[in-house]
Amino acid sequence: MTEPLMQAIRVHSYGGPEQLKFEWIERPQPQTGEVFVRVYAAGVNPLDWKIRQGLMQEYMPKAFPYIPGVEVAGVIEAIGPGVSGFAPGQAVFGGTERGAYAEYITVNASLLATKPETLTFAEAATIKGGAMVAWRALFEHGELQAGQHLLIQGAAGGVGVLAVQLAKWKGAHVIATTSTANLAFVRSLGADQVVDYTTTPITQVIKEVDMVFDAVGGKTLQEDLAVLKPGGRLISIATPPPMEQAAERGVQAMFSRGESSLPLETLLPQLVRLIEKGHLKVTVGKIFALSEVQKAHELSQSGHGRGRIVLQIA
Repeated sequence: MTEPLMQAIRVHSYGGPEQLKFEWIERPQPQTGEVFVRVYAAGVNPLDWKIRQGLMQEYMPKAFPYIPGVEVAGVIEAIGPGVSGFAPGQAVFGGTERGAYAEYITVNASLLATKPETLTFAEAATIKGGAMVAWRALFEHGELQAGQHLLIQGAAGGVGVLAVQLAKWKGAHVIATTSTANLAFVRSLGADQVVDYTTTPITQVIKEVDMVFDAVGGKTLQEDLAVLKPGGRLISIATPPPMEQAAERGVQAMFSRGESSLPLETLLPQLVRLIEKGHLKVTVGKIFALSEVQKAHELSQSGHGRGRIVLQIA
């Protein structure tokens, strides 16, 4: 008997947004330890287009065809053998190793948490990737401490908005850069000082910070080195920093790839608590339909916008 079909986005070879194909495929069935989820929303993570372009082959090779998407929110429709703590009808969010750009997915139950009632599905679909990347860079690689002065480059982006709030929750003094259009927005996140990078050279107004969190990369890395105090840390999540120049200046530099080493089943409930206590607010950027996925990737690749882009699926 043929399984029911579902709509999904699949990639058959590395390349541009045109490689994202809208297709009908068979629905998956949950295996041991898995739940079957109807997808309501999927986050569009910059990692998605980097994988699609083949930029991550060394670290994350793909077998074709594959379904993109690492952030998901939806409702459980069935559970597989060996699953406890979840039930059909439960709204959940988290990560997936199978690809979230589809109407239905099967997910290892350990990668999910109950969706906070205060969040929409679109909001919940933005949490996992951005928060875990920010957490790893700030706390695991940066070892950020209360009272330290932190510069966040690219504070209005999908990871930057969460980095600002997590750093404030930790007790850091946060200086953030953004464009003119997002100044008030970034201030509303709790940043102590916001600099318009389109009108003000960073090096003129910022000196001797303990740490830089860079979500922009490229030429901003030179600014980062110039504003760090001796012994400071530069953590880039965008492009590898210049290690030799950093060493010459007496600062530490690191390219923070990937997400927190904490298990999702440990970190997701922690993030839920921060959301429920008001320490963490989620910002959804532009929302696209599944059929508009190529436009969503083009916008993500442009690096412009506020918050995380989302595919609204159900």
